[in-house]
Amino acid sequence: MPSQTVSSKSAPARHDMSVILVTGSYDHEIRFWEAWSGICSRTIPRTGETGQINRLAISPDKRLLAAGIHKKVCIYEIANPSAPPLQFDGHTGNVTAVCFHSEGKWLVTGSEDGTIKIWDLRSAHLQRNYDNEAPVNDVVVHPNQENICTHELTPAGDIPMRSISLASDGSCLVAGNNKGRCYVWKINDERSDLPRFQAVTKFQAHNKYLTRCLFSPDVKYLATCSADTTVKIWSISLNYEFKLDKVLQGHQRWVWDCAFSADSAYLVTASSDHTARLWEMASGETVRQYNGHHKAAVCCALHDGAG
Repeated sequence: MPSQTVSSKSAPARHDMSVILVTGSYDHEIRFWEAWSGICSRTIPRTGETGQINRLAISPDKRLLAAGIHKKVCIYEIANPSAPPLQFDGHTGNVTAVCFHSEGKWLVTGSEDGTIKIWDLRSAHLQRNYDNEAPVNDVVVHPNQENICTHELTPAGDIPMRSISLASDGSCLVAGNNKGRCYVWKINDERSDLPRFQAVTKFQAHNKYLTRCLFSPDVKYLATCSADTTVKIWSISLNYEFKLDKVLQGHQRWVWDCAFSADSAYLVTASSDHTARLWEMASGETVRQYNGHHKAAVCCALHDGAG
């Protein structure tokens, strides 16, 4: 990989201690990385455990790491490596989605068992349980955090939706399916006469299986990951036109997951080629590669914003 260094203009705001970068793998390991050196700073030992790690999420205050591991969810204290994880049991199928409520008081999980569960992180109790009546592949929380199922969107009929992403300002929703197609809805104000979810466009992002779609925090780009080994970056116009901006090439196998930096300038990806990569959005180049996993790296999480 290129021996590229980070430009000095971006370095002062990015001290390694303030950047939390984590990957999970089918080798059953969770690894923390120094983002800029590429060194693995810590591995969470899971001696004797066999559950595969499916999803990772970092709490808004950078205090907790949530890991969907087979049918359970483990909550680790990031600053206290010796503390045993808090464990949430209740799902009867693979946990496929984990995300924190914006204030970090709740954790939302989704599973192949067809349920979405909301957990109270303060009491460690299950707060709510929703039956989706079909396996859940992904979950996002809208800023308004409505607590009832208000809409059902099925633009592709029986083709499963693999990944969804919500714009940080709550204005737009994108969903990608197993066939590599993306569907986009504008989210209108509840008080308006327009439909709450208004279909605005659809496009073919990849010709192979799509694994993840993700809006950048500034909502200027959409990243899509695929079985075709690439990550595609789509620019988004004000009238919801998605145009291919860059193709990030370098991974040798499926790309499973991605995470943006808070300023939308960098993207982390995880791949079946056992590596994770840090990409510079402006150039489309790999600026760091993270080597250490012995099997597919299937999930990643990055938090480099204010804690």
